[in-house]
Amino acid sequence: MRGEPSCPKCGGRVRAPGLFADTWQCDAHGTVHPVQPVIPPSVEALGVVVHRTQVPVWMPWPLPVGWLFTGVACAGDDRSGGRASAVACSGPAPLGGIGEMILIAEELGVGLGARYAGVDGPDPGPTMDVEKPPQAKVLAAGRPTPLWHVSGAPADRAVFAGEARGMWLWAVVWPEQTGLLMYDELVLTDLRDAGAEVDLVPCGALSPRLLEP
Repeated sequence: MRGEPSCPKCGGRVRAPGLFADTWQCDAHGTVHPVQPVIPPSVEALGVVVHRTQVPVWMPWPLPVGWLFTGVACAGDDRSGGRASAVACSGPAPLGGIGEMILIAEELGVGLGARYAGVDGPDPGPTMDVEKPPQAKVLAAGRPTPLWHVSGAPADRAVFAGEARGMWLWAVVWPEQTGLLMYDELVLTDLRDAGAEVDLVPCGALSPRLLEP
């Protein structure tokens, strides 16, 4: 994913708009919103995504004790603005070891969340049993937000999804037991609303999960 734009659904190469199409094209998925190259985590990198995106940029804030911001990705181009954002964080897992989390906000049909979740996409609707009570709840931009467990994900991760601010909200955590974090009324902030507090975000090393889910 690093170096050139890629398909949000498969990570494959995409063709820029040109003579025969005025949209980005993937050979396998047709018209897509390209994922821009991932750059090392920094306050500046976060600021670039925050200022260009049309969707929320979710982060647990305050971060759980010992956790760090470990990267950000977005799908979209300069013309359309960001149509999906993915923020990675890492830190001590509830049951020991290192846990990782990627929070994805996206418009309908983009497919970036499903790719990180490892499920058939592009949207989580068919894999969520919303007839049952939600398995987790977070506070997203001050609003109680139910999240349902997404079925069919690989065994190495836990996946939850719901809706916040009119967009899909995915939470993908590794290893699977780190999903315990989602039962603690996690507080999520849309960094577009955070103002100068963004400068206080502690940064770690780039999460390889952003590059290869």
